[in-house]
Amino acid sequence: MSRDRQALLQQLLGEGRRLLHCDGATMYMVTEQQTLRFELRTRSDPLPSQQIPLYHEHTGRPNENFVSVYTVLHNRAVLIDDVYAESRFDLTGTRAFDVATGYRTVSMLTVPIAPRGGAPIGVLQFMNALDPATGAIVPFDPETVSLVEAIAAQAAVALDNLSLVESQKDLMGSLIRVLANAIDAKSPYTGRHCERVPELAIMLARAASDATDGPLRHFAFRSEEEWEEFRIGAWLHDCGKVTTPEYVIDKATKLETIHNRIHEVRMRFEVLRRDLEIAALQARLDGKWTGDVQSAHETALAQLEADFAFVAKCNVGTETMDDEAVDRLHRVGARRWTRHFDDRLGLSAAELASRDGEADAELPCSEPLLSDRLRDIVPRPAEDRPDPAYGFRMDVPEHLYNRGELHNLGVRSGTLTQEERYKINEHMVHTVIMLEQMPFPKHLRRVPEYAGTHHERMDGKGYPRRLGPDRLSVPSRIMAVADIFEALTASDRPYKKPKKLSEALAVLQRMAGPHVDPDIFNLFLTSGVYLDFARKHLDPSQIDVEDASAYQAAGANG
Repeated sequence: MSRDRQALLQQLLGEGRRLLHCDGATMYMVTEQQTLRFELRTRSDPLPSQQIPLYHEHTGRPNENFVSVYTVLHNRAVLIDDVYAESRFDLTGTRAFDVATGYRTVSMLTVPIAPRGGAPIGVLQFMNALDPATGAIVPFDPETVSLVEAIAAQAAVALDNLSLVESQKDLMGSLIRVLANAIDAKSPYTGRHCERVPELAIMLARAASDATDGPLRHFAFRSEEEWEEFRIGAWLHDCGKVTTPEYVIDKATKLETIHNRIHEVRMRFEVLRRDLEIAALQARLDGKWTGDVQSAHETALAQLEADFAFVAKCNVGTETMDDEAVDRLHRVGARRWTRHFDDRLGLSAAELASRDGEADAELPCSEPLLSDRLRDIVPRPAEDRPDPAYGFRMDVPEHLYNRGELHNLGVRSGTLTQEERYKINEHMVHTVIMLEQMPFPKHLRRVPEYAGTHHERMDGKGYPRRLGPDRLSVPSRIMAVADIFEALTASDRPYKKPKKLSEALAVLQRMAGPHVDPDIFNLFLTSGVYLDFARKHLDPSQIDVEDASAYQAAGANG
């Protein structure tokens, strides 16, 4: 229950009691299960946990023997001058309360909380009107009932509006989580990143807000609205990934697009091997099979197998490629093979259009074993360049994609080409554009900032805007640490082995200063947030650090 709603309910109950000059009051609210739930009372006694059904469970008939239920069902106030003389309603609960507490209820007024023309959403029940002069218990004045009903009606409208606002807020929160979960579900390579990063960021933000000394002592989220703003920004920090193709996010080998093209390359090697076997058989038929020819044949087969093994190893991308490896790749790729079939048959219209600039080859034709062809270039449309109005400062590759075999196999580190790495980084561009176009209310105006800066760096070399420390707020710096730590330690990424806690902290320690804020990182350690999160989300085998003091970053301001 929000503080605003609670305050309104308490004000309604207290104001009604003041106007009626009575000794006590109780509030019930109608639940979605068609019951009355005890909500508030002016006395300090614990609220009863049981609820009063509006209808009988077995018969479905109205449960009108209870005065509170009668008031709801008929939307009508009920005056009772003497509870112990009342015969219309079952007041055993009230009498039992009197026995248990030593209190004695005499007069009672039950008023519906209902907007004009609307169904009741609750009930106000006032006990023991008091004579202003003598303080004696007297019946409630019927003339005051209409005034209390008017107050209750106004309160009902306010409660209804609050409920609507809370429902919209809950809906917005649910939609945000649905989007984040959809991004996580889009690819096994993202795991539960969009869920865990907000959790870790909020833990770290609480530690920063609680700091009483050190460089972060002046930082704090001072209202629930500021916390809400940060939570939403954290949940939406990767919303732009909804635009990133899975075949880029999931690219596990260098030749992978929708499928791993190493199979096509292997078939060319198979063809070359078949050609060698045919040549050997022909030499036998022609009587030219000598020891030297056999030795050359076996050498050629071994070289072919070694060359394919090398290409296959390049494709996996687990090792960094040096100049010598790239040169060898081009030498292997330059070897020719013979194609006999028309490679334009069975293609889609788009594939055929990509070959408009290529001349038809006369069959059979000789082709290189590996090549970068014009058809492999996917041009970048003008509309695919970031709008300069947003202040993006990213180096945009000339082409949208380059699927050339040599271009991909020659990637020096990892599996992504320059074009594909930009495509993944571009999720931040889309995150910023998507969020800055949304009409967030004033108290959520910093959501795009919090969501769109976790890849910025302290040295101004991050993306998408290359912001320096003067433009990175504490919440933005918190997001960066949370994002990196979760990515390093996550155990549900199919493409990598999760780092142990010691390894992840060592990486962040090296990044502290140029990449992440050392003060935030040190707080991450000294507050114990790193260990709390690890114990909840990491495999026990990863947790090999209990005292993180050795990982403190130098150069912090504290």
